Amino acid sequence: MQTLTPSKTQLPQVAHPRNPGMPLDLDWVAAVQANTSAIERRAATLGGRRSVKKEFQAAWLLKAVSLIDLTTLSGDDTWGRVERLCAKARQPVAPWMLEKLGMEGLTTGAVCVYHDMVETAVRALEGTKIPVAAVSTGFPAGLSPFDLRIEEIRRSVAAGAQEIDIVISRRHVLTGNWQALYDEMREMRDACGNAHVKAILATGELATLRNVARASLVCMMAGADFIKTSTGKESVNATLPVTLTMIRAIRDYQDRTGVKVGYKPAGGIAKAKDALLYLALMKDELGHPWLQPDLFRFGASSLLGDIERQLEHYLTGHYSAANRHAMG
Repeated sequence: MQTLTPSKTQLPQVAHPRNPGMPLDLDWVAAVQANTSAIERRAATLGGRRSVKKEFQAAWLLKAVSLIDLTTLSGDDTWGRVERLCAKARQPVAPWMLEKLGMEGLTTGAVCVYHDMVETAVRALEGTKIPVAAVSTGFPAGLSPFDLRIEEIRRSVAAGAQEIDIVISRRHVLTGNWQALYDEMREMRDACGNAHVKAILATGELATLRNVARASLVCMMAGADFIKTSTGKESVNATLPVTLTMIRAIRDYQDRTGVKVGYKPAGGIAKAKDALLYLALMKDELGHPWLQPDLFRFGASSLLGDIERQLEHYLTGHYSAANRHAMG
């Protein structure tokens, strides 16, 4: 596919067209299956098959830093906390470490906040290429009146958010009402305008991997630029079997339409070793393009602290206390 130069319809790091969506194809949706036992066996082999050490591990961990949507989504968020988080996004790893590693200027992929904090984050990131992502549409349950969810999207975009993380209505998936899910996602995508839209499936509440696969496909048909596992508020969030299911749906969608769609695992990814497993899986299944921030993100906060600890260990041979790598 021909690549495009960045424009106002693209994020700073994006050099490929957005997903325009397509008409809902219910025959394709009905044909989607998921072999749960095979998917779980494949996911279980990753830890033993993929291992990187020393300078190779450091390189992969630095790549992971560039893919993090540094996130704060707490009821006690304050403007000061968001400003400190943005400062961490601009300088995610101690300057002395980045200098030794030859990676000065490294930043995270984005900062993700509630709508009320978008303007604060935009001001704090002024002069950088780090986009602000807003969680909208009645996050995390997605059960507020639909017109209010649409209005929240529009307000977040007006406040400066370049990415919108929306939550789908899980009931549409659980009842198999794919037309309703498609129509909802399509209207949300339209409300986002030039902002990229990440569709949060809340996979821990979708009951089966087949539902996850079908919901992934429907959201992509409706124009989602990314599909995302979780809000981080469910009892079960990102897992490797769910990831394998979703990224194979992404691969099938690209094979059928030629369009690349991004992927974002979120919730429960707190250790550097976990990030390495996800990166290995993405490279195996989708290839190098999905190791860039325009097509892959981690929804995380504590992950960055552990990565910084591992990088310090690589450089010094010693582990530092976790509190030396606070987020703000």
